[in-house]
Amino acid sequence: MTWPLTLSLSKGIQEIYRSAHMIQSPHPPQETSPSDATGARLIALRLGAHMSVAGGLDRALIRGQAVGCDVIQIFSKNSNQWQAKPLLASELDRFKQTRAETGVFPAMVHTSYLINLCSPHDADWQKSTDALCVEMERAEALAIPYAVLHPGAHLGTGADAGVRRAAQAIDIVHTRTAGFQTKILIELTAGQGTCVGHRFEEVGMLLRQIERSAQVGVCFDTCHVFAAGYDLRTAAGYESVMAELDRAVGLDRVWAFHLNDCKKDLGCRVDRHEHIGQGKMGEAPFAALLNDPRFVGLPMVLETPKGADGREDVENLARLRRLVAGRRRFDALLQVENRMTAADLSGTSDCRGDLSLGL
Repeated sequence: MTWPLTLSLSKGIQEIYRSAHMIQSPHPPQETSPSDATGARLIALRLGAHMSVAGGLDRALIRGQAVGCDVIQIFSKNSNQWQAKPLLASELDRFKQTRAETGVFPAMVHTSYLINLCSPHDADWQKSTDALCVEMERAEALAIPYAVLHPGAHLGTGADAGVRRAAQAIDIVHTRTAGFQTKILIELTAGQGTCVGHRFEEVGMLLRQIERSAQVGVCFDTCHVFAAGYDLRTAAGYESVMAELDRAVGLDRVWAFHLNDCKKDLGCRVDRHEHIGQGKMGEAPFAALLNDPRFVGLPMVLETPKGADGREDVENLARLRRLVAGRRRFDALLQVENRMTAADLSGTSDCRGDLSLGL
């Protein structure tokens, strides 16, 4: 069986990763056995979780190493406050040293939840634009390649108006951060309230209106996409969703993933994360993503609920890695999930026990 190991990354993104010592030169496709292919795909995966920076930014890397992360996402400042204390040279040095010692790659900064680039109110829009500049400056100082952004809410003016405001703000940020290596990732949203970005067409429209669009990618959040009404639970559904995303945005614009199950039903437009395989999505969508050669090498991080000891991250990461397998195992899991869906629809008995049979 042939598993292509060449990374499905755009040239620009490959350069970002190589410069960060994340990925060396891509390997050519190799003929391998199924077991060897599984090992190769595990090595190529970049799995991790959002990590707390309590006690210092470097502590996030140590926590990530403790639970088995290849990559992490962090907040570089309090996500629910506008102000941010300047980063000290000593903090940057500790972060760089700890990154080298742990081998954990800080792939993403998640920007503040207060930012609303779609706001029709000039004062709030300007404050949000300034805040995104600060987030970019901090991520650049930390040598983190991506800043993940929720575009914001149009507050009743309509998605088209919200997209225009967001594009204008990002253009200003690009001008003020010219030459930065850190890139903005537009996160696909769940669609709560008037939030922009839950329809692929909205994100595509936003990317087209940004002047330096090649510097902006997309972060695919599995919970958000499911909550927005895109059903990934069957093989046909998964491929249909990816085809729709490709038409509206382009799969080459997807540069990172948030891996979260969803507490609520399909199309709920409510952002409630659940542990992998324990929500309404099941394991099939995650098996599909992890075994999809189009996304090999991209950072994929958990944002699932957890306690102080991080035990849940260990369990979720282990569950994800178990889903990385040969195609027969992947297809078998999808078949089980399809039977479960059919059973749920017909009201017949649950067939979850099948998940332990030869998988």
